[in-house]
Amino acid sequence: MFLFGLTFGSFLNVCIYRMPRGLSVVAPRSACPGCAKPIAAYDNIPVLSWVILGGRCRGCRTPISPRYAIVELLTGLLWLGCFAEFGLTLALVKWAAFSFLLLGLIFTDAETMLLPDLLTLPGLALGLLFALFVPVNDLVSQLAPGIVQIPLSSDLTSHLWSFADATLGALAGAGFIYGVGEIYYRARGVEGMGFGDVKLMGMIGAFLGLKLTIFTIFAASIAGSLFGLSTMLMVWIKRTRRYRALNHGVARGRAWQSARLALRFYQMPFGVFLGGMAMVALFFGNQFLRWYWKSL
Repeated sequence: MFLFGLTFGSFLNVCIYRMPRGLSVVAPRSACPGCAKPIAAYDNIPVLSWVILGGRCRGCRTPISPRYAIVELLTGLLWLGCFAEFGLTLALVKWAAFSFLLLGLIFTDAETMLLPDLLTLPGLALGLLFALFVPVNDLVSQLAPGIVQIPLSSDLTSHLWSFADATLGALAGAGFIYGVGEIYYRARGVEGMGFGDVKLMGMIGAFLGLKLTIFTIFAASIAGSLFGLSTMLMVWIKRTRRYRALNHGVARGRAWQSARLALRFYQMPFGVFLGGMAMVALFFGNQFLRWYWKSL
């Protein structure tokens, strides 16, 4: 599974680079960004080739981003984690696909501030489809059978309730992000949440169901807030040092003004936090929720 993950991670790098640019992910072959020479097969071994070549093209020695090796390694580790958690089952295929999609979206958003439809929309469809075969087992599956009786076999109805759980998760996730973005736009007059985030949360909700979708949104909001505040603090510290030749009070005032402008106009790739917390929810979300309810 780790080797499979490395291989698919190599393909994921192609998607991350080409999809935002509207290029085909099938052809042509991968090439050096400097000299445009196609990369030989022996220089395209996941992680290993990047390490051996010192992160540079063999021909022109143009630096190649460490992101390529990082994505390959993370994909391998995530797929290995899915195997350890779910074994050789259909659930392994579901969560490996989910990890693959999330990782691609996280790095694409971090680099380009885009969340390609070619990943989010097929991911949404996959999440709903997998719900028919791998139980989501969320609120609808737990509550609806005791309230609504369907004249079908119990096995078939369990699949239908699972699909309803995935649909509810998708609607809740996409609807919440859309609502927040719309409120921010009406209050501030500027777009605060891209529609790509809405589709990303729809995909996440379809895979995770309602409970873990809510967990993902709130955890991502906390992580994003901490990142924003730390960015603001860093700007304030750097500007204070830059203005240190001025009066201390004046320097701090101008630094604070710069920090406020940074917080207001900095475009945060929120998809990074949504995707990252969805991965946390996949492996640890249910354990956290059980601990949380017990601690109340």
